[in-house]
Amino acid sequence: MSKLSLKVAVEKLRLAEPFRISGYVFEEQDAVVVTLGDGTHRGRGEASGVYYLGDNAPQMVAAIEGVRGAIEAGIDRAALQRLLPPGGARNAIDCALWDLDAHRTSKEVWELAGLPPPKPLITTFTLGADDPSVMAAGASKYAHARALKMKLTGELERDIARVKAVRRARPHTWLGVDANQGYDILELDQLLGTLVDADVSLLEQPLKRGREADLEGFTSPIPIAADESCLSLADVPGLVGRFSVVNIKLDKCGGLTEGLAMAHAAKDLGLNVMVGNMVGSSLAMAPAFVLGQLCDIVDLDGPIFLAHDRSPAISYDEGMAWCSDKVWGSIHAATP
Repeated sequence: MSKLSLKVAVEKLRLAEPFRISGYVFEEQDAVVVTLGDGTHRGRGEASGVYYLGDNAPQMVAAIEGVRGAIEAGIDRAALQRLLPPGGARNAIDCALWDLDAHRTSKEVWELAGLPPPKPLITTFTLGADDPSVMAAGASKYAHARALKMKLTGELERDIARVKAVRRARPHTWLGVDANQGYDILELDQLLGTLVDADVSLLEQPLKRGREADLEGFTSPIPIAADESCLSLADVPGLVGRFSVVNIKLDKCGGLTEGLAMAHAAKDLGLNVMVGNMVGSSLAMAPAFVLGQLCDIVDLDGPIFLAHDRSPAISYDEGMAWCSDKVWGSIHAATP
């Protein structure tokens, strides 16, 4: 393996307006951008980390700097899996290595991953938790969305009102809800009754991470997805009998390499697969778009919440996301 140059930068991604979920409000996000070069080719990767694990920009930068010598001596994706644990630091480096290899080999990342040519993906468009009337107005604003995902806060009566309001505003659109760990098992039956009546198709992460066993023997009329309950490949087997969907995010699992492995493992276990995102620009969404080609549910709307995205960028049209080869992961992608 040839020696590599490593550049690490922290860039502030500003949201166009505050975004609320259960227990957290996003107004801006520091993203770590890694650039790797071999003297001829370069590759980039972006990571935002995992806020609820304290995986923030300073921690990611420190982790990367701690292994700078090993990276610059020359490293491949398999070696990186052993060098760093799952998380944002490994995600940024892993995605940069995929991009670098695409430039080195003159192949697209999807080819390197053994996938067929990519296709546009129906993505959910996310509604932050707010007053029911505000969320209903937001749902109407996404006029071309084929799928919506709405955030809940764990306030049962208020969440029920939110769900009813959004469903009235968009009676025929695919609808999922994300509780972001806001509930306990004793409240689920009442919440699920409302979700069934509103023809909701997915309930994501209703319980706190660590309470997965509470779902043993619990029968849900709609699929329940694990997000915070599944951080990496090691968590996937434990989902069986508790969840029916796994939400894979590259910042959680540490990159596209592990994300692909998780998708294949989940499918082998009979689980459906979802790809999601933390706050991020199109540079972060592009590797997830590759993973999305294997997924049953896609949630890659992160860039639409930013005050300014990168250029070139992922495009959104008629409820679908498309990542051209000019964004990332191709010999045709913009040179950093």
